[in-house]
Amino acid sequence: MSSSCCCISTIQSGEVGVVQTCGKFTGLQDPGCNCLFPCFVTVRPVSLAWNQIECQSGCKTKDNVTVTVSTAVQFRIMKDMVQTAVFQVQDPVPMMKAEVDSVLRSTMPTMTLDESFQAKEKMVSQIQKAVSAAMAAHGFEIIQVLMTDIMADPSVLKSMNEINAARRQRDAAMERGEADKILKIKAGEAEAEAKRLSGVGVANMRAAIAQGFSDSMQFMTKTGMSEEQAMHMMIMTQYLDTLKEFSGSHGTIVVPHGPSAVKDLEAQIREGFLTTKPQGPPQQMKIKVSEDKPGEGLFGACSVLKPEG
Repeated sequence: MSSSCCCISTIQSGEVGVVQTCGKFTGLQDPGCNCLFPCFVTVRPVSLAWNQIECQSGCKTKDNVTVTVSTAVQFRIMKDMVQTAVFQVQDPVPMMKAEVDSVLRSTMPTMTLDESFQAKEKMVSQIQKAVSAAMAAHGFEIIQVLMTDIMADPSVLKSMNEINAARRQRDAAMERGEADKILKIKAGEAEAEAKRLSGVGVANMRAAIAQGFSDSMQFMTKTGMSEEQAMHMMIMTQYLDTLKEFSGSHGTIVVPHGPSAVKDLEAQIREGFLTTKPQGPPQQMKIKVSEDKPGEGLFGACSVLKPEG
């Protein structure tokens, strides 16, 4: 505020006084107290402080979305151009708003709505450059331009949120699918490796069993038993071990058993051996089973299979 009383003129800090003599600009008065002739001289205080205006600009984007852009322009009067700012410009605010609208309405149609959100800094730079160039000649300094908001229709914003949500759900579904794929692949690889190791284990077990049978046969033949008696004893032992395993199970298993069970089993094994041998010229085979005799094994001896001729 300023005050004029008699011959004293006072200007507040942050202001400058525009001195007019009989209506003609004659100079500036700095803050403080000065003497003047009140009948001929007048002093108009002019603030040099920052000012801010809010601009609301309606624009249309490249994808035909109508938006309202909120912009804040901060400016002040340059001290060395106070005369131009005071006497040549009646109202600077509409001039600045017009420049802001001009820049936005020529820039926004070249971008989609998503791109406009990403290009705020670019548009702010263009607005500040254009407004500064237009207002500097009139004594106004544009200090800063801020784009505070880009407001679209609520239905458009809702649609955008739904699109983003759907896109994220699709990405999440793809990630879950990839995770399930990896789990299934790894499970398949683990199963294949387990089966391979199981086969190796079974093969090693069978090799160990065969080696054990061979060692047992050799040991029993060294004790004086014939090969037929040794084979008969081994089959009987395996048969009894099988019955023992069945008896220890929780369920009920019906196993045919009789005095001739071991002989039947032995005959089946012998028949299996004969079936797996390479077939040559037809030969007649004879199988002779001797009766039980004292001192010839537990259940008698079986003669070795020999082709006739």
